[in-house]
Amino acid sequence: MKIYHNQLDNTLQQGFKPVWLVFGDEPWQKDNSLAVIKSHAKKQGFSEIIRFSSDISFDWQQLLDEYQALSLFASQRIIEVELTTVKVGDAGNKALLALAERLIQDFNSNNAPQDVMFIFHGAKLDAASANRKWFKSLAQLGCYLPLYDIELKAMPQWLNNQARQRQLTISAELNALLTELFEGNLLALGQELDKLALLFGSQPISIEQAEQLILKQAKFNPFQVIDALLKGDCAKCITMLDQLQQEGMAPAQLIWIFHKEVNQLYTMLNQLEQGEGIANVYKQYRIWDKRKPLYQHALTHIKLANVKRAMIRIADIDLLSKTSSEFNIFILLADLCITLYHGEKTAAFSLNYG
Repeated sequence: MKIYHNQLDNTLQQGFKPVWLVFGDEPWQKDNSLAVIKSHAKKQGFSEIIRFSSDISFDWQQLLDEYQALSLFASQRIIEVELTTVKVGDAGNKALLALAERLIQDFNSNNAPQDVMFIFHGAKLDAASANRKWFKSLAQLGCYLPLYDIELKAMPQWLNNQARQRQLTISAELNALLTELFEGNLLALGQELDKLALLFGSQPISIEQAEQLILKQAKFNPFQVIDALLKGDCAKCITMLDQLQQEGMAPAQLIWIFHKEVNQLYTMLNQLEQGEGIANVYKQYRIWDKRKPLYQHALTHIKLANVKRAMIRIADIDLLSKTSSEFNIFILLADLCITLYHGEKTAAFSLNYG
């Protein structure tokens, strides 16, 4: 059975599940999901946790052996398995399939133990791994919980739900402020809500009080800057760049990512201008469905002439980052973002790059 994070509490109330599969890259949801599942199991008497990590030397047979072994310390056990890579190899595939078949056999013969629960967790699964027979078999026995980033439009509702769980009263204005500051970092946002709940309890919090207390811990990464750039939100790009500068982000990493993206936009626009179909361009550059609207916007609103200007500027920025300390590279990158969409206006201004 496949469920999502907001269905977890209700699913746990529906009865015992022998297998939980928790996979994804969003850290807050992952930590929260594992904690909620274990907390619920503990209330049901699962007091012993046996942990495995599938490193390169891992003996997969241990899982089946542990399942069949009698517990020395508790009658109910959680067997937690962290998959350090979703590519488990032939040995892993065989062992996990054997485990799944043994569990299915026990359930079909009404001998399924109610005292052993498996929790498998790891990074986001690719399609090939999710289609493995062992994975499908385990998912049918229990629950598969894929974790996805929460989109910006869903953030206000998520935030209100988290505040309600903490008996915290926040206004729509404060909700908007928190969403703006902590977009992309639910872990820091959850910690900030905990702090507000500790200080204010259920009392209403004014926007002025919150602004004085909230530390801008909302961290962005360079790829989120690129997403904002593709959307054409130059103001958001500048905000992110400013925060990355305050956090001590190395300019070289940003320059490399911008350089790669600007060059890709140039070749994509060239291909489209020469009559190449957009579907073929997406396929060539492996643009997955979720990101196609971002590129659709960028390729529609960015002119080829402005990309050429941006290519010259990113080359100058790269050179300056290696030869001079007189320029603020983050300000130059902000100018680069504006150039992509408004290069015909910025071209008139000499910024003395080099």
